[in-house]
Amino acid sequence: MSTKPDTTANNAFDTNTALAPLPAAERSFGFYEHAALWLSLGVGLLVMQIGAYLVPALGAKAAVAVIVAGSILGAGLLAWTAKLGCDSGLSSAGLMHATYGSSFARLPVLLNVVQLVGWTTFELVVMRDGTVAIARQGGGFAGALWPLLATLLWGAVLIALMSGSMVKLVRKFISRYGLPLVLASLLWLSWQFLSKAGAQGFAELWNRPGAGGMSTLSALDLVIAMPVSWLPLVADFARHGKNGNSALRGTWLGYAVANIWCYALGVLVAITTPGTDLVAALLLAQGGLLALGLILIDEVDNAYGDIYAGSVAGHSLKPRWSVRRWGIAMAILCTALALVLPMHSLEPFLLMLSSVFVPLYGVILARLGGRHDIPALVTAQKVNYSGVTIWFAGIACYHLCAQLAPDWGAALPTLALTFVLARFTRNQPLQLRTA
Repeated sequence: MSTKPDTTANNAFDTNTALAPLPAAERSFGFYEHAALWLSLGVGLLVMQIGAYLVPALGAKAAVAVIVAGSILGAGLLAWTAKLGCDSGLSSAGLMHATYGSSFARLPVLLNVVQLVGWTTFELVVMRDGTVAIARQGGGFAGALWPLLATLLWGAVLIALMSGSMVKLVRKFISRYGLPLVLASLLWLSWQFLSKAGAQGFAELWNRPGAGGMSTLSALDLVIAMPVSWLPLVADFARHGKNGNSALRGTWLGYAVANIWCYALGVLVAITTPGTDLVAALLLAQGGLLALGLILIDEVDNAYGDIYAGSVAGHSLKPRWSVRRWGIAMAILCTALALVLPMHSLEPFLLMLSSVFVPLYGVILARLGGRHDIPALVTAQKVNYSGVTIWFAGIACYHLCAQLAPDWGAALPTLALTFVLARFTRNQPLQLRTA
């Protein structure tokens, strides 16, 4: 039996670092780094805006209950995936190859690159609009050229960040300086709007019933949407962890706290300043200009997280380009797209594209959870037909639920269906390809 194909595959993975386990010597993240990273990534203006959507359809009490339950559940899925990435040392692309086969996995990896380019572009638009709002509120220059200049500025920041080391950025900047400043901003804004709620009658606002129009399950679906959107990225960072359990605990705690806090702050802003745009409401708060500016700076790490994961995925497709080269190229592309595309009207398309990753990870978690031979599965087969079939069935389930039973939500039923089907079929005999 010839062993030449195996040697060729191994040589290919020597240069394709996205599909090979990260060596133990290159893993430096502990519990604190995981928690700090995901607390920082979980904070964002977009999260607050989605939180504001929950009211007045739901009352404040019901909205907070949904936020806590959805955040704990969604962050738990994120943490579980982080443990898989840390234990195996594989990137998100590697987990996809191990689950769906080395040939077919290129499709979800490519879709992931496309969605990450879209979300990075959207983040640049959010940062641009926030910068323009701050400039106008502060009485600074806010002419017709300001949106162009703000987009180019944030694009240049992304390019500069992608030129450096992700590990150093997390350990030396986010953990030490960025996170404390963001937490201080959230504390200040929370205090300001809690004081406003107290002046308006906190008990009345808290107990006010919802106006209807959104079921509890569909609201839960909306809360879970944010942590689930990070599923295709988490392993790219978690593989740098030294221990799978610390990756799980740190990711779960960090993201759950951030998601609960930002969603709840969005609800608090909405009930105390109804009918006011969220960014405008934050700016009108005492000290809001500085607090929003710090949160806006923190928004950069969301765009950076998207672009870094996209560059790792791109490297898995074209390993002759390094992760850094992929990252710089994608940052330039996203900056150009932010200048010309109507990103706010494209948000529904991006959400629809993201929906393919809910069933994708339902299969991954069911098939890889508890296995200790995950790296060996990366090259085990070209196409895992049962996994692919369940994924496609999950996509159909997601959209059918959204159309036929919107009050039941789509993410949770789809995750449950794909997980159960993939779990029941995970013990099918698997022939490793040795020739």
